[in-house]
Amino acid sequence: MARLNVNIDHVATVRQARGTNEPDPVWAAALAELAGVDGITLHVREDRRHVQERDLRVLSETATVKLNLEIACDDEVLELACRYKPAQCTLVPERREELTTEGGLDVLVHRDRVQDAIARLKDAGIEVSLFVDPDPEQIEITAEIGADAVELHTGQYALAPDGDPQQRPLQTLSLAGATARRAKLTLHAGHGLTYRNVVPVARLPEMCELNIGHSIIARSIMVGMREAVREMKQLVT
Repeated sequence: MARLNVNIDHVATVRQARGTNEPDPVWAAALAELAGVDGITLHVREDRRHVQERDLRVLSETATVKLNLEIACDDEVLELACRYKPAQCTLVPERREELTTEGGLDVLVHRDRVQDAIARLKDAGIEVSLFVDPDPEQIEITAEIGADAVELHTGQYALAPDGDPQQRPLQTLSLAGATARRAKLTLHAGHGLTYRNVVPVARLPEMCELNIGHSIIARSIMVGMREAVREMKQLVT
């Protein structure tokens, strides 16, 4: 049974498009909680393109479920994390020109910087997950430098057409999950997961947590946040 975290970034994206105070991602988080979600995920980017410090501050005071903050290994956002102390931080790569996170964090290349960020967050009492591609070497390094969990980037699986083409990337995720288990890392996954493709990922052995944003927020436009969360929750548990 996998836990479901709803990523509320896209609610903030709509708000920022008009520079107003609605829709409020904090309200969206509250509705998701009422629907039974297990956690709220939000990404405070260096350029503040969607989620703002105010959102993190209010959620840190009001959320009654796990708060998972996605951030880059940047001093300013690390300082925010240590100030507001979410239950978990997920370290992700970040490029200003991307629409959304396009790949996993390269822990091999940025090992020292990532290790320093992990230590800083853990000193503040925050659990740390790394968002990486389903590459065994990246996962092994993730464990070596002290992370508590690994979130597998599911983008290649999500981009594959339904049916047989999904089997190879799904097998890659399965092998990566086995590596994470051997390394004693808690297993998470996310990116591009939808109501159509989530079930096989949710059923991977010892899958603990899924982070899903766009598909749920898109569905909520049609049926409301509470119903959209309920529908996804039924699929992953």
